[in-house]
Amino acid sequence: MNLLMINDEVLTAETMRTDIDWKVYGIDQVFTAYSADSARECIETNPVDILLCDIEMPGENGLSLLRWCRDNKKTMECIFLTCHAAFSYAQEAISLGCQDYILVPEKYENIGQAVLKVVNRIMQRQEEVKYQEYGKQAVQAQMDHAIGVHGEKKDAHTLVAAAERYILKNLGHDELSVNGIAENMYMHPVYLNRIFKKEKGTSVSQFIINERMKISAELIKSGHLSANAVAEQVGYRNYSNFNLTFKKHFNCTPSQYKEQQNRLKV
Repeated sequence: MNLLMINDEVLTAETMRTDIDWKVYGIDQVFTAYSADSARECIETNPVDILLCDIEMPGENGLSLLRWCRDNKKTMECIFLTCHAAFSYAQEAISLGCQDYILVPEKYENIGQAVLKVVNRIMQRQEEVKYQEYGKQAVQAQMDHAIGVHGEKKDAHTLVAAAERYILKNLGHDELSVNGIAENMYMHPVYLNRIFKKEKGTSVSQFIINERMKISAELIKSGHLSANAVAEQVGYRNYSNFNLTFKKHFNCTPSQYKEQQNRLKV
């Protein structure tokens, strides 16, 4: 990702450019500009993904620059830096598609984290676009292959039922995942998740968790196995992860759940 820093205070801009370890925050290259005009020149001649822009500048301000970007179909993200928490600024920034707003002075670490958040958002959007562009072709290719292997095309209900049987059979495997199930069924994971959620009302991953927790509760209630052994039986090799998931699901730890069940038996 490339970042363009726009600030009329040259020393401030250069200090931020050199003192922040931008690589840590997902930035490969940092350009600097000290006015809206020089920023436009940089945008026209370099690949820029993110603007880190001061709002208050002599002459043309940062909001005007972002408006020019939008008018010229420039899709880069923008983070505004400002000394004033003026609602009118924030309102116009949001209308231009910028929701990232930093009041300065601010710690460099916090500025870096704000940039990283935007970097992650861009990467997620790029992934979504990639799926939109290639998802249909990939799903069709997987389905065609499945037809060739199994001899016939199955409807969504049949496919989901097969996925459910596979999940229940392999709950004890810690590597059980959407991708693995889809690969086993010669399907694309996006397509599998979509039809599964439509049929079952939940995602594949959440269904796996629900089934694991259901079995865990029965095993703990029986009293024959320790919590660690139960965790391994349902595919958790890390007890801490099992404990956190169980607590989130039942609002209590495995040991607390066992105590509750024992009290009910009395």
